[in-house]
Amino acid sequence: MTFPHYFDQNVPLCRGSSYYSNTNGKGSPLSEHWNKNILNFSVSEPMVQINSFKSEAENQEEGNMKKSFVLGTLAVAGLAAGAAAAGTLDDVQARGTLNCGVSTGLVGFAAPDANGEWSGFDVGVCRAVAAAVLGDAQAVEFVPTTGKTRFTALASGEIDMLARNTTWTFSRDVDLKFEFVGVNYYDGQGFMAPKELGVSSAAELDGATVCIQTGTTTELNLADFFRSNNMSYEPVPIETNAEAQQQYLAGACDVFTTDASGLAATRATFENPGDHVLMPEIISKEPLGPLVRHGDNNWGDVVRWTLNALVTAEELGVTSANVGEMSAGTNNPEINRLLGTEGTLGAMLGLDGDWAKRAIMVGGNYGELFEDNIGEATPIGLARGLNAQWTDGGLIYSPPFR
Repeated sequence: MTFPHYFDQNVPLCRGSSYYSNTNGKGSPLSEHWNKNILNFSVSEPMVQINSFKSEAENQEEGNMKKSFVLGTLAVAGLAAGAAAAGTLDDVQARGTLNCGVSTGLVGFAAPDANGEWSGFDVGVCRAVAAAVLGDAQAVEFVPTTGKTRFTALASGEIDMLARNTTWTFSRDVDLKFEFVGVNYYDGQGFMAPKELGVSSAAELDGATVCIQTGTTTELNLADFFRSNNMSYEPVPIETNAEAQQQYLAGACDVFTTDASGLAATRATFENPGDHVLMPEIISKEPLGPLVRHGDNNWGDVVRWTLNALVTAEELGVTSANVGEMSAGTNNPEINRLLGTEGTLGAMLGLDGDWAKRAIMVGGNYGELFEDNIGEATPIGLARGLNAQWTDGGLIYSPPFR
């Protein structure tokens, strides 16, 4: 008789296998061989009849042995498939550059200057990873992506990581097979309108035309908000933030909606920012953070713990100015582990002991990156708010370095 298919051959056997790292949605040759030839095994009827004469205890013992064999083989197949897949860390080090996906231009977060030099809050995360992995914060190829193209660029391997004010959602994590390594900005969707429009609340926007970037969570949030408030609106689809700014200022739409941080960044570039109002309503949760592809756990760990290193550095008082001095050794064991003077945390990532020190030296700790690029002293003028350290009543928090 033939055993039923308890495993579908289109479902990955284990998350750590190379099945997940294959961007075309198919498993590796090894996993395909396993699915077709091992899971479809059959036994003859006489064997079943012979088993029927065994005691219940004997049958139970044999069943346990068979189960152990199958699970053991699954584990071996997963390990072999994972080992066969080329790791992103190896690829980046062999290439000598980090390909980092960013926005097409959002001042304060990721934007090039007149000389093509990129800077911003998200750019700082990319440079920190490059410094940790390659020892060179300038060894980054910034790849501009839109709301529509960013996920294709990551899934196809065109970029190694995406740091583009992207919201961590269930479907992006589970269905699109991306791994968000953390949150570097807690945000929410807001609205901006010209003062001359005479509205001060989103509740007054019934019948408005709204500029909205396609391929983003803001589309669904907008529809939900207007529906739940029994209002209507006319969407004006746009592809990039630059296009949104152009259309909004030209009067093609009454209102522009996106993440509140993005609205503040966009308004800061206007000739007369005071002529435009950010409405008080925040209509969604938008946890923004860097992401990588599912399946390459080591690379995910590298990016995740680089971000965590910046967060922990702020909590422990390690800055770009004193990191050199502190790396000689302190009385705080966690600082010593963070900076590589104690323990072997770098080796666990496949990096040297100075990886976090280099990441912090580039643009400083999390707080320094925030204040220098989007903080209250910048034209964007964002307060820390939810993005303050947990010790200051915010949500920014890193697991411990131990």
